[in-house]
Amino acid sequence: MPLQPIAVIVGATSKWQHADGSDTLPLEVRWGVGGAIAQRFAKSGFQIVVTTRRAQNAAELCAAVTDMGGSCRVVEMDLGSEDSVAAAFNSIREQEGEPDALIYNAGHVAARHLPAGQELLEYVSISDFDVAQTVSCRGPFLVVNQVLPGMRKRGSGAIFFTNNASCLRGRKRRFGESLYYPRTQLRALAQVLTDEYTEHGIHVANVIVDGQIDSPGTRALSSGEDKGANLVSPAAVADGFHYLYHQDPSCWTHEIQFTPKGSSVSNEQF
Repeated sequence: MPLQPIAVIVGATSKWQHADGSDTLPLEVRWGVGGAIAQRFAKSGFQIVVTTRRAQNAAELCAAVTDMGGSCRVVEMDLGSEDSVAAAFNSIREQEGEPDALIYNAGHVAARHLPAGQELLEYVSISDFDVAQTVSCRGPFLVVNQVLPGMRKRGSGAIFFTNNASCLRGRKRRFGESLYYPRTQLRALAQVLTDEYTEHGIHVANVIVDGQIDSPGTRALSSGEDKGANLVSPAAVADGFHYLYHQDPSCWTHEIQFTPKGSSVSNEQF
């Protein structure tokens, strides 16, 4: 039995982390929500494991966690490969043990490159669709199946999914957005797991981040500059995840939505 609880963060780096000026930003912003979660859980005594397709992507984050006195290891994992996911979690079980918390924070930019005037679904390529499906449906299915047996046997554990407001209902893709309607499947998975595994002591939650997240990239965008304080703080989101983990089992939250002050709340349901 490990002395420290183990938190695995899937997708612990930001797609914007290499933007100009990123190395001058506060540590809790530099790697987006996943990096902030890694730092927050490390501060409260968790062993941190971050997964990424290439270890170099998370090397600076892991070093930052270590410098603050935490324990962190990077494990390479490709969500599109069943063998890669299995190998990654075999490594985690062998070196750290069975995870106590799994935070699924993977994201993608599929279809974001399409120019104005090509917002309709007919312009989305099969390869972009496959990426969106892998990140939002198949990938989380593969990942949770690596931790569910151990958590169920132990009678405790937490599985939290980072999601966005597009999980609430399907809607037209706007210019500059990724293909997000598969996010409805990620929310459905969280609901199914809640229904199936709450009785086994596993806390599952769908966490909706309803806003533009502060990061090097969003600070460089004109819309990010205009919104200013309305950017979502990664550190504040990380505090929310930490709060969820420590909730009393008599009143678990299974879905929560974070919206910045001054913004309208996305609440359109099916």
